[in-house]
Amino acid sequence: MHCRACERTVAKVISKCKGVETFSTDMMKHRVVVKGRFNPDMILKKLKKKTGKRVEVVIANNNNEDAASKSDDGGVNLNSGDGTKTSPTSLICDDWGKCEGNQNKDNDPAVEWPALALPRGEITLDTTTVWASILYSSFNSVKYNLLSGDWRKMTSEDQDQKFVPQKKKSPSDEEKEKRRKKIVPGSLMKAEMRPGGGTVKPVDGDQVIYHCTVRTLDGVIVESTRSEHGGKGNLVRQVLGKSKMILGLLEGIPTMLKGEVAMFKMKSELHYGEDDCPVATSESFPKHDELHFEIELIDFFKVKVITEDLGVMKKVVNEGEGWETPREPYEIKAWISARTSDGKLILSHTQGEPFFFTFGKAEVPKGLEIGIGTMARGEKAILYVSNRYLTQSPFMPVIEGYEEVQFEVELVHFIQVRDMLGDGRLIKRRIHDGRGEFPMDCPLHDSLLRVHYKGMLLNEERTVFYDTRVDNDGQHLEFSSGEGLVPEGLEMCVRLMLPGEIALVTCPPDYAYDKFTRPATVPEGAHVQWEIELLGFEMPKDWTGLSFNSIMEEAEKIKNTGNRLFKEGKFELAKANNDCHLQVLREFNHVNPQDDGEGKIFLNSRNSLHLNVAACYLKMGECKKSIEACDKVLDANPVHVKALYRRGMAYMSAGDFEEARSDFKKMITIDKSLEPDATAALKKLKQKEQEVETKAKRQFKGLFDKKPGEIADVGTDTGNDEKAENENHKSGDEAADSVEDEAEDVNEAAPPPPRGLFSRIWPVGSRLFSALGLQRCSIL
Repeated sequence: MHCRACERTVAKVISKCKGVETFSTDMMKHRVVVKGRFNPDMILKKLKKKTGKRVEVVIANNNNEDAASKSDDGGVNLNSGDGTKTSPTSLICDDWGKCEGNQNKDNDPAVEWPALALPRGEITLDTTTVWASILYSSFNSVKYNLLSGDWRKMTSEDQDQKFVPQKKKSPSDEEKEKRRKKIVPGSLMKAEMRPGGGTVKPVDGDQVIYHCTVRTLDGVIVESTRSEHGGKGNLVRQVLGKSKMILGLLEGIPTMLKGEVAMFKMKSELHYGEDDCPVATSESFPKHDELHFEIELIDFFKVKVITEDLGVMKKVVNEGEGWETPREPYEIKAWISARTSDGKLILSHTQGEPFFFTFGKAEVPKGLEIGIGTMARGEKAILYVSNRYLTQSPFMPVIEGYEEVQFEVELVHFIQVRDMLGDGRLIKRRIHDGRGEFPMDCPLHDSLLRVHYKGMLLNEERTVFYDTRVDNDGQHLEFSSGEGLVPEGLEMCVRLMLPGEIALVTCPPDYAYDKFTRPATVPEGAHVQWEIELLGFEMPKDWTGLSFNSIMEEAEKIKNTGNRLFKEGKFELAKANNDCHLQVLREFNHVNPQDDGEGKIFLNSRNSLHLNVAACYLKMGECKKSIEACDKVLDANPVHVKALYRRGMAYMSAGDFEEARSDFKKMITIDKSLEPDATAALKKLKQKEQEVETKAKRQFKGLFDKKPGEIADVGTDTGNDEKAENENHKSGDEAADSVEDEAEDVNEAAPPPPRGLFSRIWPVGSRLFSALGLQRCSIL
């Protein structure tokens, strides 16, 4: 604690901790003495989170309580009175709630089996009050040696691991911690029978391969993986932290070295007798007895779990290049060999030409295909595939009798094949790699593109109908994407090409020339194929640093392009064109008007783009989005008559007639010169309302006049409704009036309608409505 602010922060944190009765802070000694019934680990966690400092818990000791000095790294070392360093008092938890200092190891009673692990949270203060000292210091606590039973000082490596920032625990991690709390001293013991080699031990995420033999305390073999003990001779393969394992092995195997043989003595609650044990066993297994587990750790290595059920796993031998991995329907070339779990060769394809297959066509076993789908170009790996993912295929027709197959795979090459529409109609197949990384170096945004292409019909002769190298005097085609200057299918594929790439594109007619100017030699409805080479592209001009007038000139060009696309009926392209450049004009980062005149020009340009987008949305039938685009203009200028008119038209198309009428009337109050336009819009609005009302009357005619149990004829006069609507369009208000007159004549000539349910229930109300001239329900 370097200052009073630090001291106050620490005090504030501790005062909020549950179970703390009293505490005192000492800034000079960097120490806090806490008394109460509390969880020290929780206090450590909160202090470290709030202060970012190193925190340690030690038991108060008269020899070192008053001696502390700062270390070179800003922490504090504990020193005795004569200047010699002493480590904090270590702790052994003999039972929950009772903690004793282990200051003299020689006086401890001898034990035959060293305890494998102490319970999590060795200091438990639930039943007794203990004074503890929390120091800001270098981490000097002690750690139990699993093999010798000695206490040793933590190394710098241990310190680094201790203070790694804690990540949020996943549900699986919480479940592991819950299981580990079941370990109590003496419940799990370990004896080393043969030492291993090296210093590295398995950790979570490693696949461990071992033999296991289970014996009773009398030496009777219960079960074994070894053939000499009656087992099948198959090694056990599991992934620490992923596979379902008994608790004793989950904690014990990470303490072993490669090649080591160890004996674990487990209480029943640490093997198959554990409550809710994730591993099932036979009914004859003595799961309620204390047992010996002899483990020989054959090997361990890091693997990537590909499927959640551990049916497919991968061990990387050599890393590949780039980040792109195969997917459907890529074309794959690979060297592949298959072996059983005991190393017996099943088949091999490692000579001659690499094995070729199409991803997603079931030409190789399912698990092998899933594993290859995670590999990069040039990568070498071993794929472990269980029998659940071994499916019959041309590559491996026989799959019976294998529990697990190990595939050694080297991904030589893959050809990018993309289904652009997802239905198999528009396919882009890369036949020559380009320069750069996909897709970062592709012309995804609107750009000036330079391509050579050859167009062919998909007939038997593969008739070539156009070739830029022949029909264009060898000159390439140059066009701007996003402006509808080439067929849609061709532009979609070019946007996903790298400079220098050559691709073969198969295109259906609706993305080729059915909606585009068709060459004379291309028949209607023809499927075509293009061979395209992207020579290069230029990104849109960067407006940063341009003068205001230059930016406005560019914006005007954009507006003109959008207007052209709109007139050609390419509403989606026109909207995208305006939207793209609104992102630039929306902010003032690139545009800096210097006076009111330039500011007005800027606002007019931006409003014009917004209204163009609104017009596109209206043509596309998306009235709500059209209204939102108009609102952006009206928020800045509530009396913008063009925005009011366009929003009114959108409201009218959406059926919100009152809002539309309000906008049209507001136009007249703002600008009298626009009264003819507003009047025409109101007339059209009235006509639209009459059409809707007439259609509703005819559709629900007689719906509420039938007796109970009778079915009304609703919507039977559809042809008449359409005819009436057409007449309304042609004759205006007079046609609508004539339709209403005819309806009245028919009512007068027809016999009195039968009394409905409403008339029977409330005769007085029926006569009242009749007196008012409401013979039918007019609500609808």
